[in-house]
Amino acid sequence: MSVTAETITTTLRPIDGEGLTQFATKGKDNPEMRGTNKVHTVTEGQYRTISHVNGHEVVVDEPLHLMGEDTAPAPGEIVLSGLGGCLCVGITAVATWKNVKLSRLEVKMEADIGNSAAWGAGGADRLPEQMGFQEIRATVIVEGDATQEELDEIVERANYFSPVANSMRNPIAFSINREK
Repeated sequence: MSVTAETITTTLRPIDGEGLTQFATKGKDNPEMRGTNKVHTVTEGQYRTISHVNGHEVVVDEPLHLMGEDTAPAPGEIVLSGLGGCLCVGITAVATWKNVKLSRLEVKMEADIGNSAAWGAGGADRLPEQMGFQEIRATVIVEGDATQEELDEIVERANYFSPVANSMRNPIAFSINREK
């Protein structure tokens, strides 16, 4: 009796390719099409906040060394999480568009962040461009039924067209008002 080894590869749960095509067609027909993201954030105390997003809750806190309770990720970590999620969405969409079935997709994010101004509460006198993320590094692990070159192209295209990555790379208008 001979035993043969068999490699079993599973693919990630796919998205609706037809729905993706319809969404892409709407964008091609109306390139200026926009949506609006809305979030309502409420502070519970100290630095712990809960953001209400389309029936979901996102909890944010600061670590103990920054006077938080360390009950949830810090705001910068949530931003990186959103960027990682957006890159995964884009990679999945581009792979689907190119008929590539993915079996693994991970994005590892890290960034150097500065806050020597202590959020403006008496720390160092800094300019806005000297604070926040100074560099973001993403490492993508992607596997599927395509060549390494094709997978590289998928990642590059997803990065190029990522709404969140482009929001971070490019200056955008930002306004803040106090509700009275």
